[in-house]
Amino acid sequence: MSETLQSLSINSLKTGGKSELCGSIPSWRRHMKLMRRTQISAGTEKQHPWHSCAVNLFLTGQPYIPRKKCLKAKAGWLFKGGEQELDASSERSESANEDILIFFFQLDLETRVQYALNLEQYDIAQQLRNKLTEVEAEVIRQREAKRGSASKSEAQDKAISILRLRADLQNAVDSEDYALAAELRDQISKLETENLAASARVLAFENAQYAFRLGQKVTHKVFGYQAVVCGMDPVCCESNSWMEVANVDKLSRGSNQPFYQVLVDVHAEPNLLVTYVPEENLIAPDKPDMRRFDHPYISFLFYGMDAAGDFIPIKQLREKYNRPRHEVPMDGEDEDGKDAKG
Repeated sequence: MSETLQSLSINSLKTGGKSELCGSIPSWRRHMKLMRRTQISAGTEKQHPWHSCAVNLFLTGQPYIPRKKCLKAKAGWLFKGGEQELDASSERSESANEDILIFFFQLDLETRVQYALNLEQYDIAQQLRNKLTEVEAEVIRQREAKRGSASKSEAQDKAISILRLRADLQNAVDSEDYALAAELRDQISKLETENLAASARVLAFENAQYAFRLGQKVTHKVFGYQAVVCGMDPVCCESNSWMEVANVDKLSRGSNQPFYQVLVDVHAEPNLLVTYVPEENLIAPDKPDMRRFDHPYISFLFYGMDAAGDFIPIKQLREKYNRPRHEVPMDGEDEDGKDAKG
């Protein structure tokens, strides 16, 4: 298989004279692994106009931009405990990058389905629809797990287990089996702690309050780089190993605060691309910031800048996070006015 994945697609697709679908790959996840380490180029710009933006889109850095040493900071003031040297790369997130790539896959497949329908290539359209359904099912599964559906079921299961253990504990006390009673009491205490954590996670997703918006320009308080918000979670949804590297337990608000997927200005810091940053580490500019911002994903996720220099998220991105449209209108425009882009 070529090292280049064409056009942000799950399959390297070519439309033949007999409306055949060529280059189908059974597992779209294999492409995700490929995309994380290889270049994406636009192989079918003429067929799909938005693919022209994919030229020179690299997922692990920008080789045409001079490399700089990764930003570091003495940030003991921000964390509990003594001073320590932190590296900006500690907040780099492969899972956040993959989440964005899956979103690109959906957009690309939707475009291809519509293109095939326009050409009356119904067999190809159906195959693409099947692949789109597969990807959408995986996205829904991941979204439910992230947003607390799994935690809700887990909390319910643990509550039932606690009730059973308490009944066993009472029986052990009644029979004067104090060794067993002590063991059961420890199990109950552990389950209650886990149940509390699971319940708190569910509540966090149901009552999420965010300080920053999709498309908003932000600055990292510790490392000083400029970024744009492209995703958000009410609590940290990264792995335990990632949280350990990022020193999440030393944050003043810990892991139970909003975390943001942010696109880093690659002109200033080409090694980061996408980071996952706690809310307490971000700050918004106090005045409109119209400076240039470079990132290969910007043209896919946003329409352009508003009058404050923030980016206007596309409709699909707003729907993904259930966020309302917000933009500072240009002179003479109504902020609530509609346009053709949604």
